[in-house]
Amino acid sequence: MRSLLRFIAPHKTIPNTPWRAEHRWQLSPLRVSILFFGLAIFGLGDSLLVQGNTGNAPWTVFAQGLSIKTGWALGLSTAVISVCVLLFWIPLRERPGFGTVANIALIATFIQIGTEIFPLAQSFALGIAYDLLGIALVGIGSALYITCGLGPGPRDGMMTGLHLRTGIRVGRVRLAIEVTVLAIGWLLGGTVGAGTLLFALLIGNSIAISLGVVARLTSR
Repeated sequence: MRSLLRFIAPHKTIPNTPWRAEHRWQLSPLRVSILFFGLAIFGLGDSLLVQGNTGNAPWTVFAQGLSIKTGWALGLSTAVISVCVLLFWIPLRERPGFGTVANIALIATFIQIGTEIFPLAQSFALGIAYDLLGIALVGIGSALYITCGLGPGPRDGMMTGLHLRTGIRVGRVRLAIEVTVLAIGWLLGGTVGAGTLLFALLIGNSIAISLGVVARLTSR
C-alpha cells in the first residue's frame, strides 16, 4: 500500500521526460504520438463530464452555451473558442508551438467524438462516476501533452501571458479567467453543477498525480 501511495503521490514540477522537446517545433514520431494520445485522452475525459450531465468544466460550459445559442456542434464551438483565445496571444506576445495547434484540433475533435459514443448518464450517481473518470482522463492527458514541451494550449498560453504582462499571480489570473468564462457559459445556457465543482476541486491534483506517475515511470 505504501509503495502504491508513493507511486501516485502528486508531483510538484513538470518532469523532464525522454520525449520532451527542446523547442516547440522539434517533432519526432514518438513525441508527436504521445502528444496526440494525450490530447485525445483529454478530449474524451472532457466529454465524459458533458455526458455525466451534472455540470461541465468551465470552458466546456462556455462551449456548450455557445453551441446552444448558435446550433453548432460542441466540438466546433470548442474549436472556435480556442481560435479566438489564440488571438489574445498577439498583444501578449506569446508564440504558439506545434502542440498549441494540435491542442485546438484534437481536443475539439475528441470532445465531439466522446459526446457521440458515450451514452448520457441516466442517474446522478452514474453522472458523478462519469465526472470522476473524466477528471482522471483530463489529468492523464494533460500530463502527457505538457511533458512533450511542444507549446501550451491556447488557454494556458493566455494565462501565462497575462501573468507575465501584469505581474498578477498565476493562480489569480487562472481563477479570474475560469470564473469569467463559467459565468458567460452559464448565462448562455451551459450546464453548471456538481460536476463543475468536482472539476474545480480535483483537476489540479489529477494533473499533479499524473505528472508524478509519468516521472516515476520514466526515471526507471
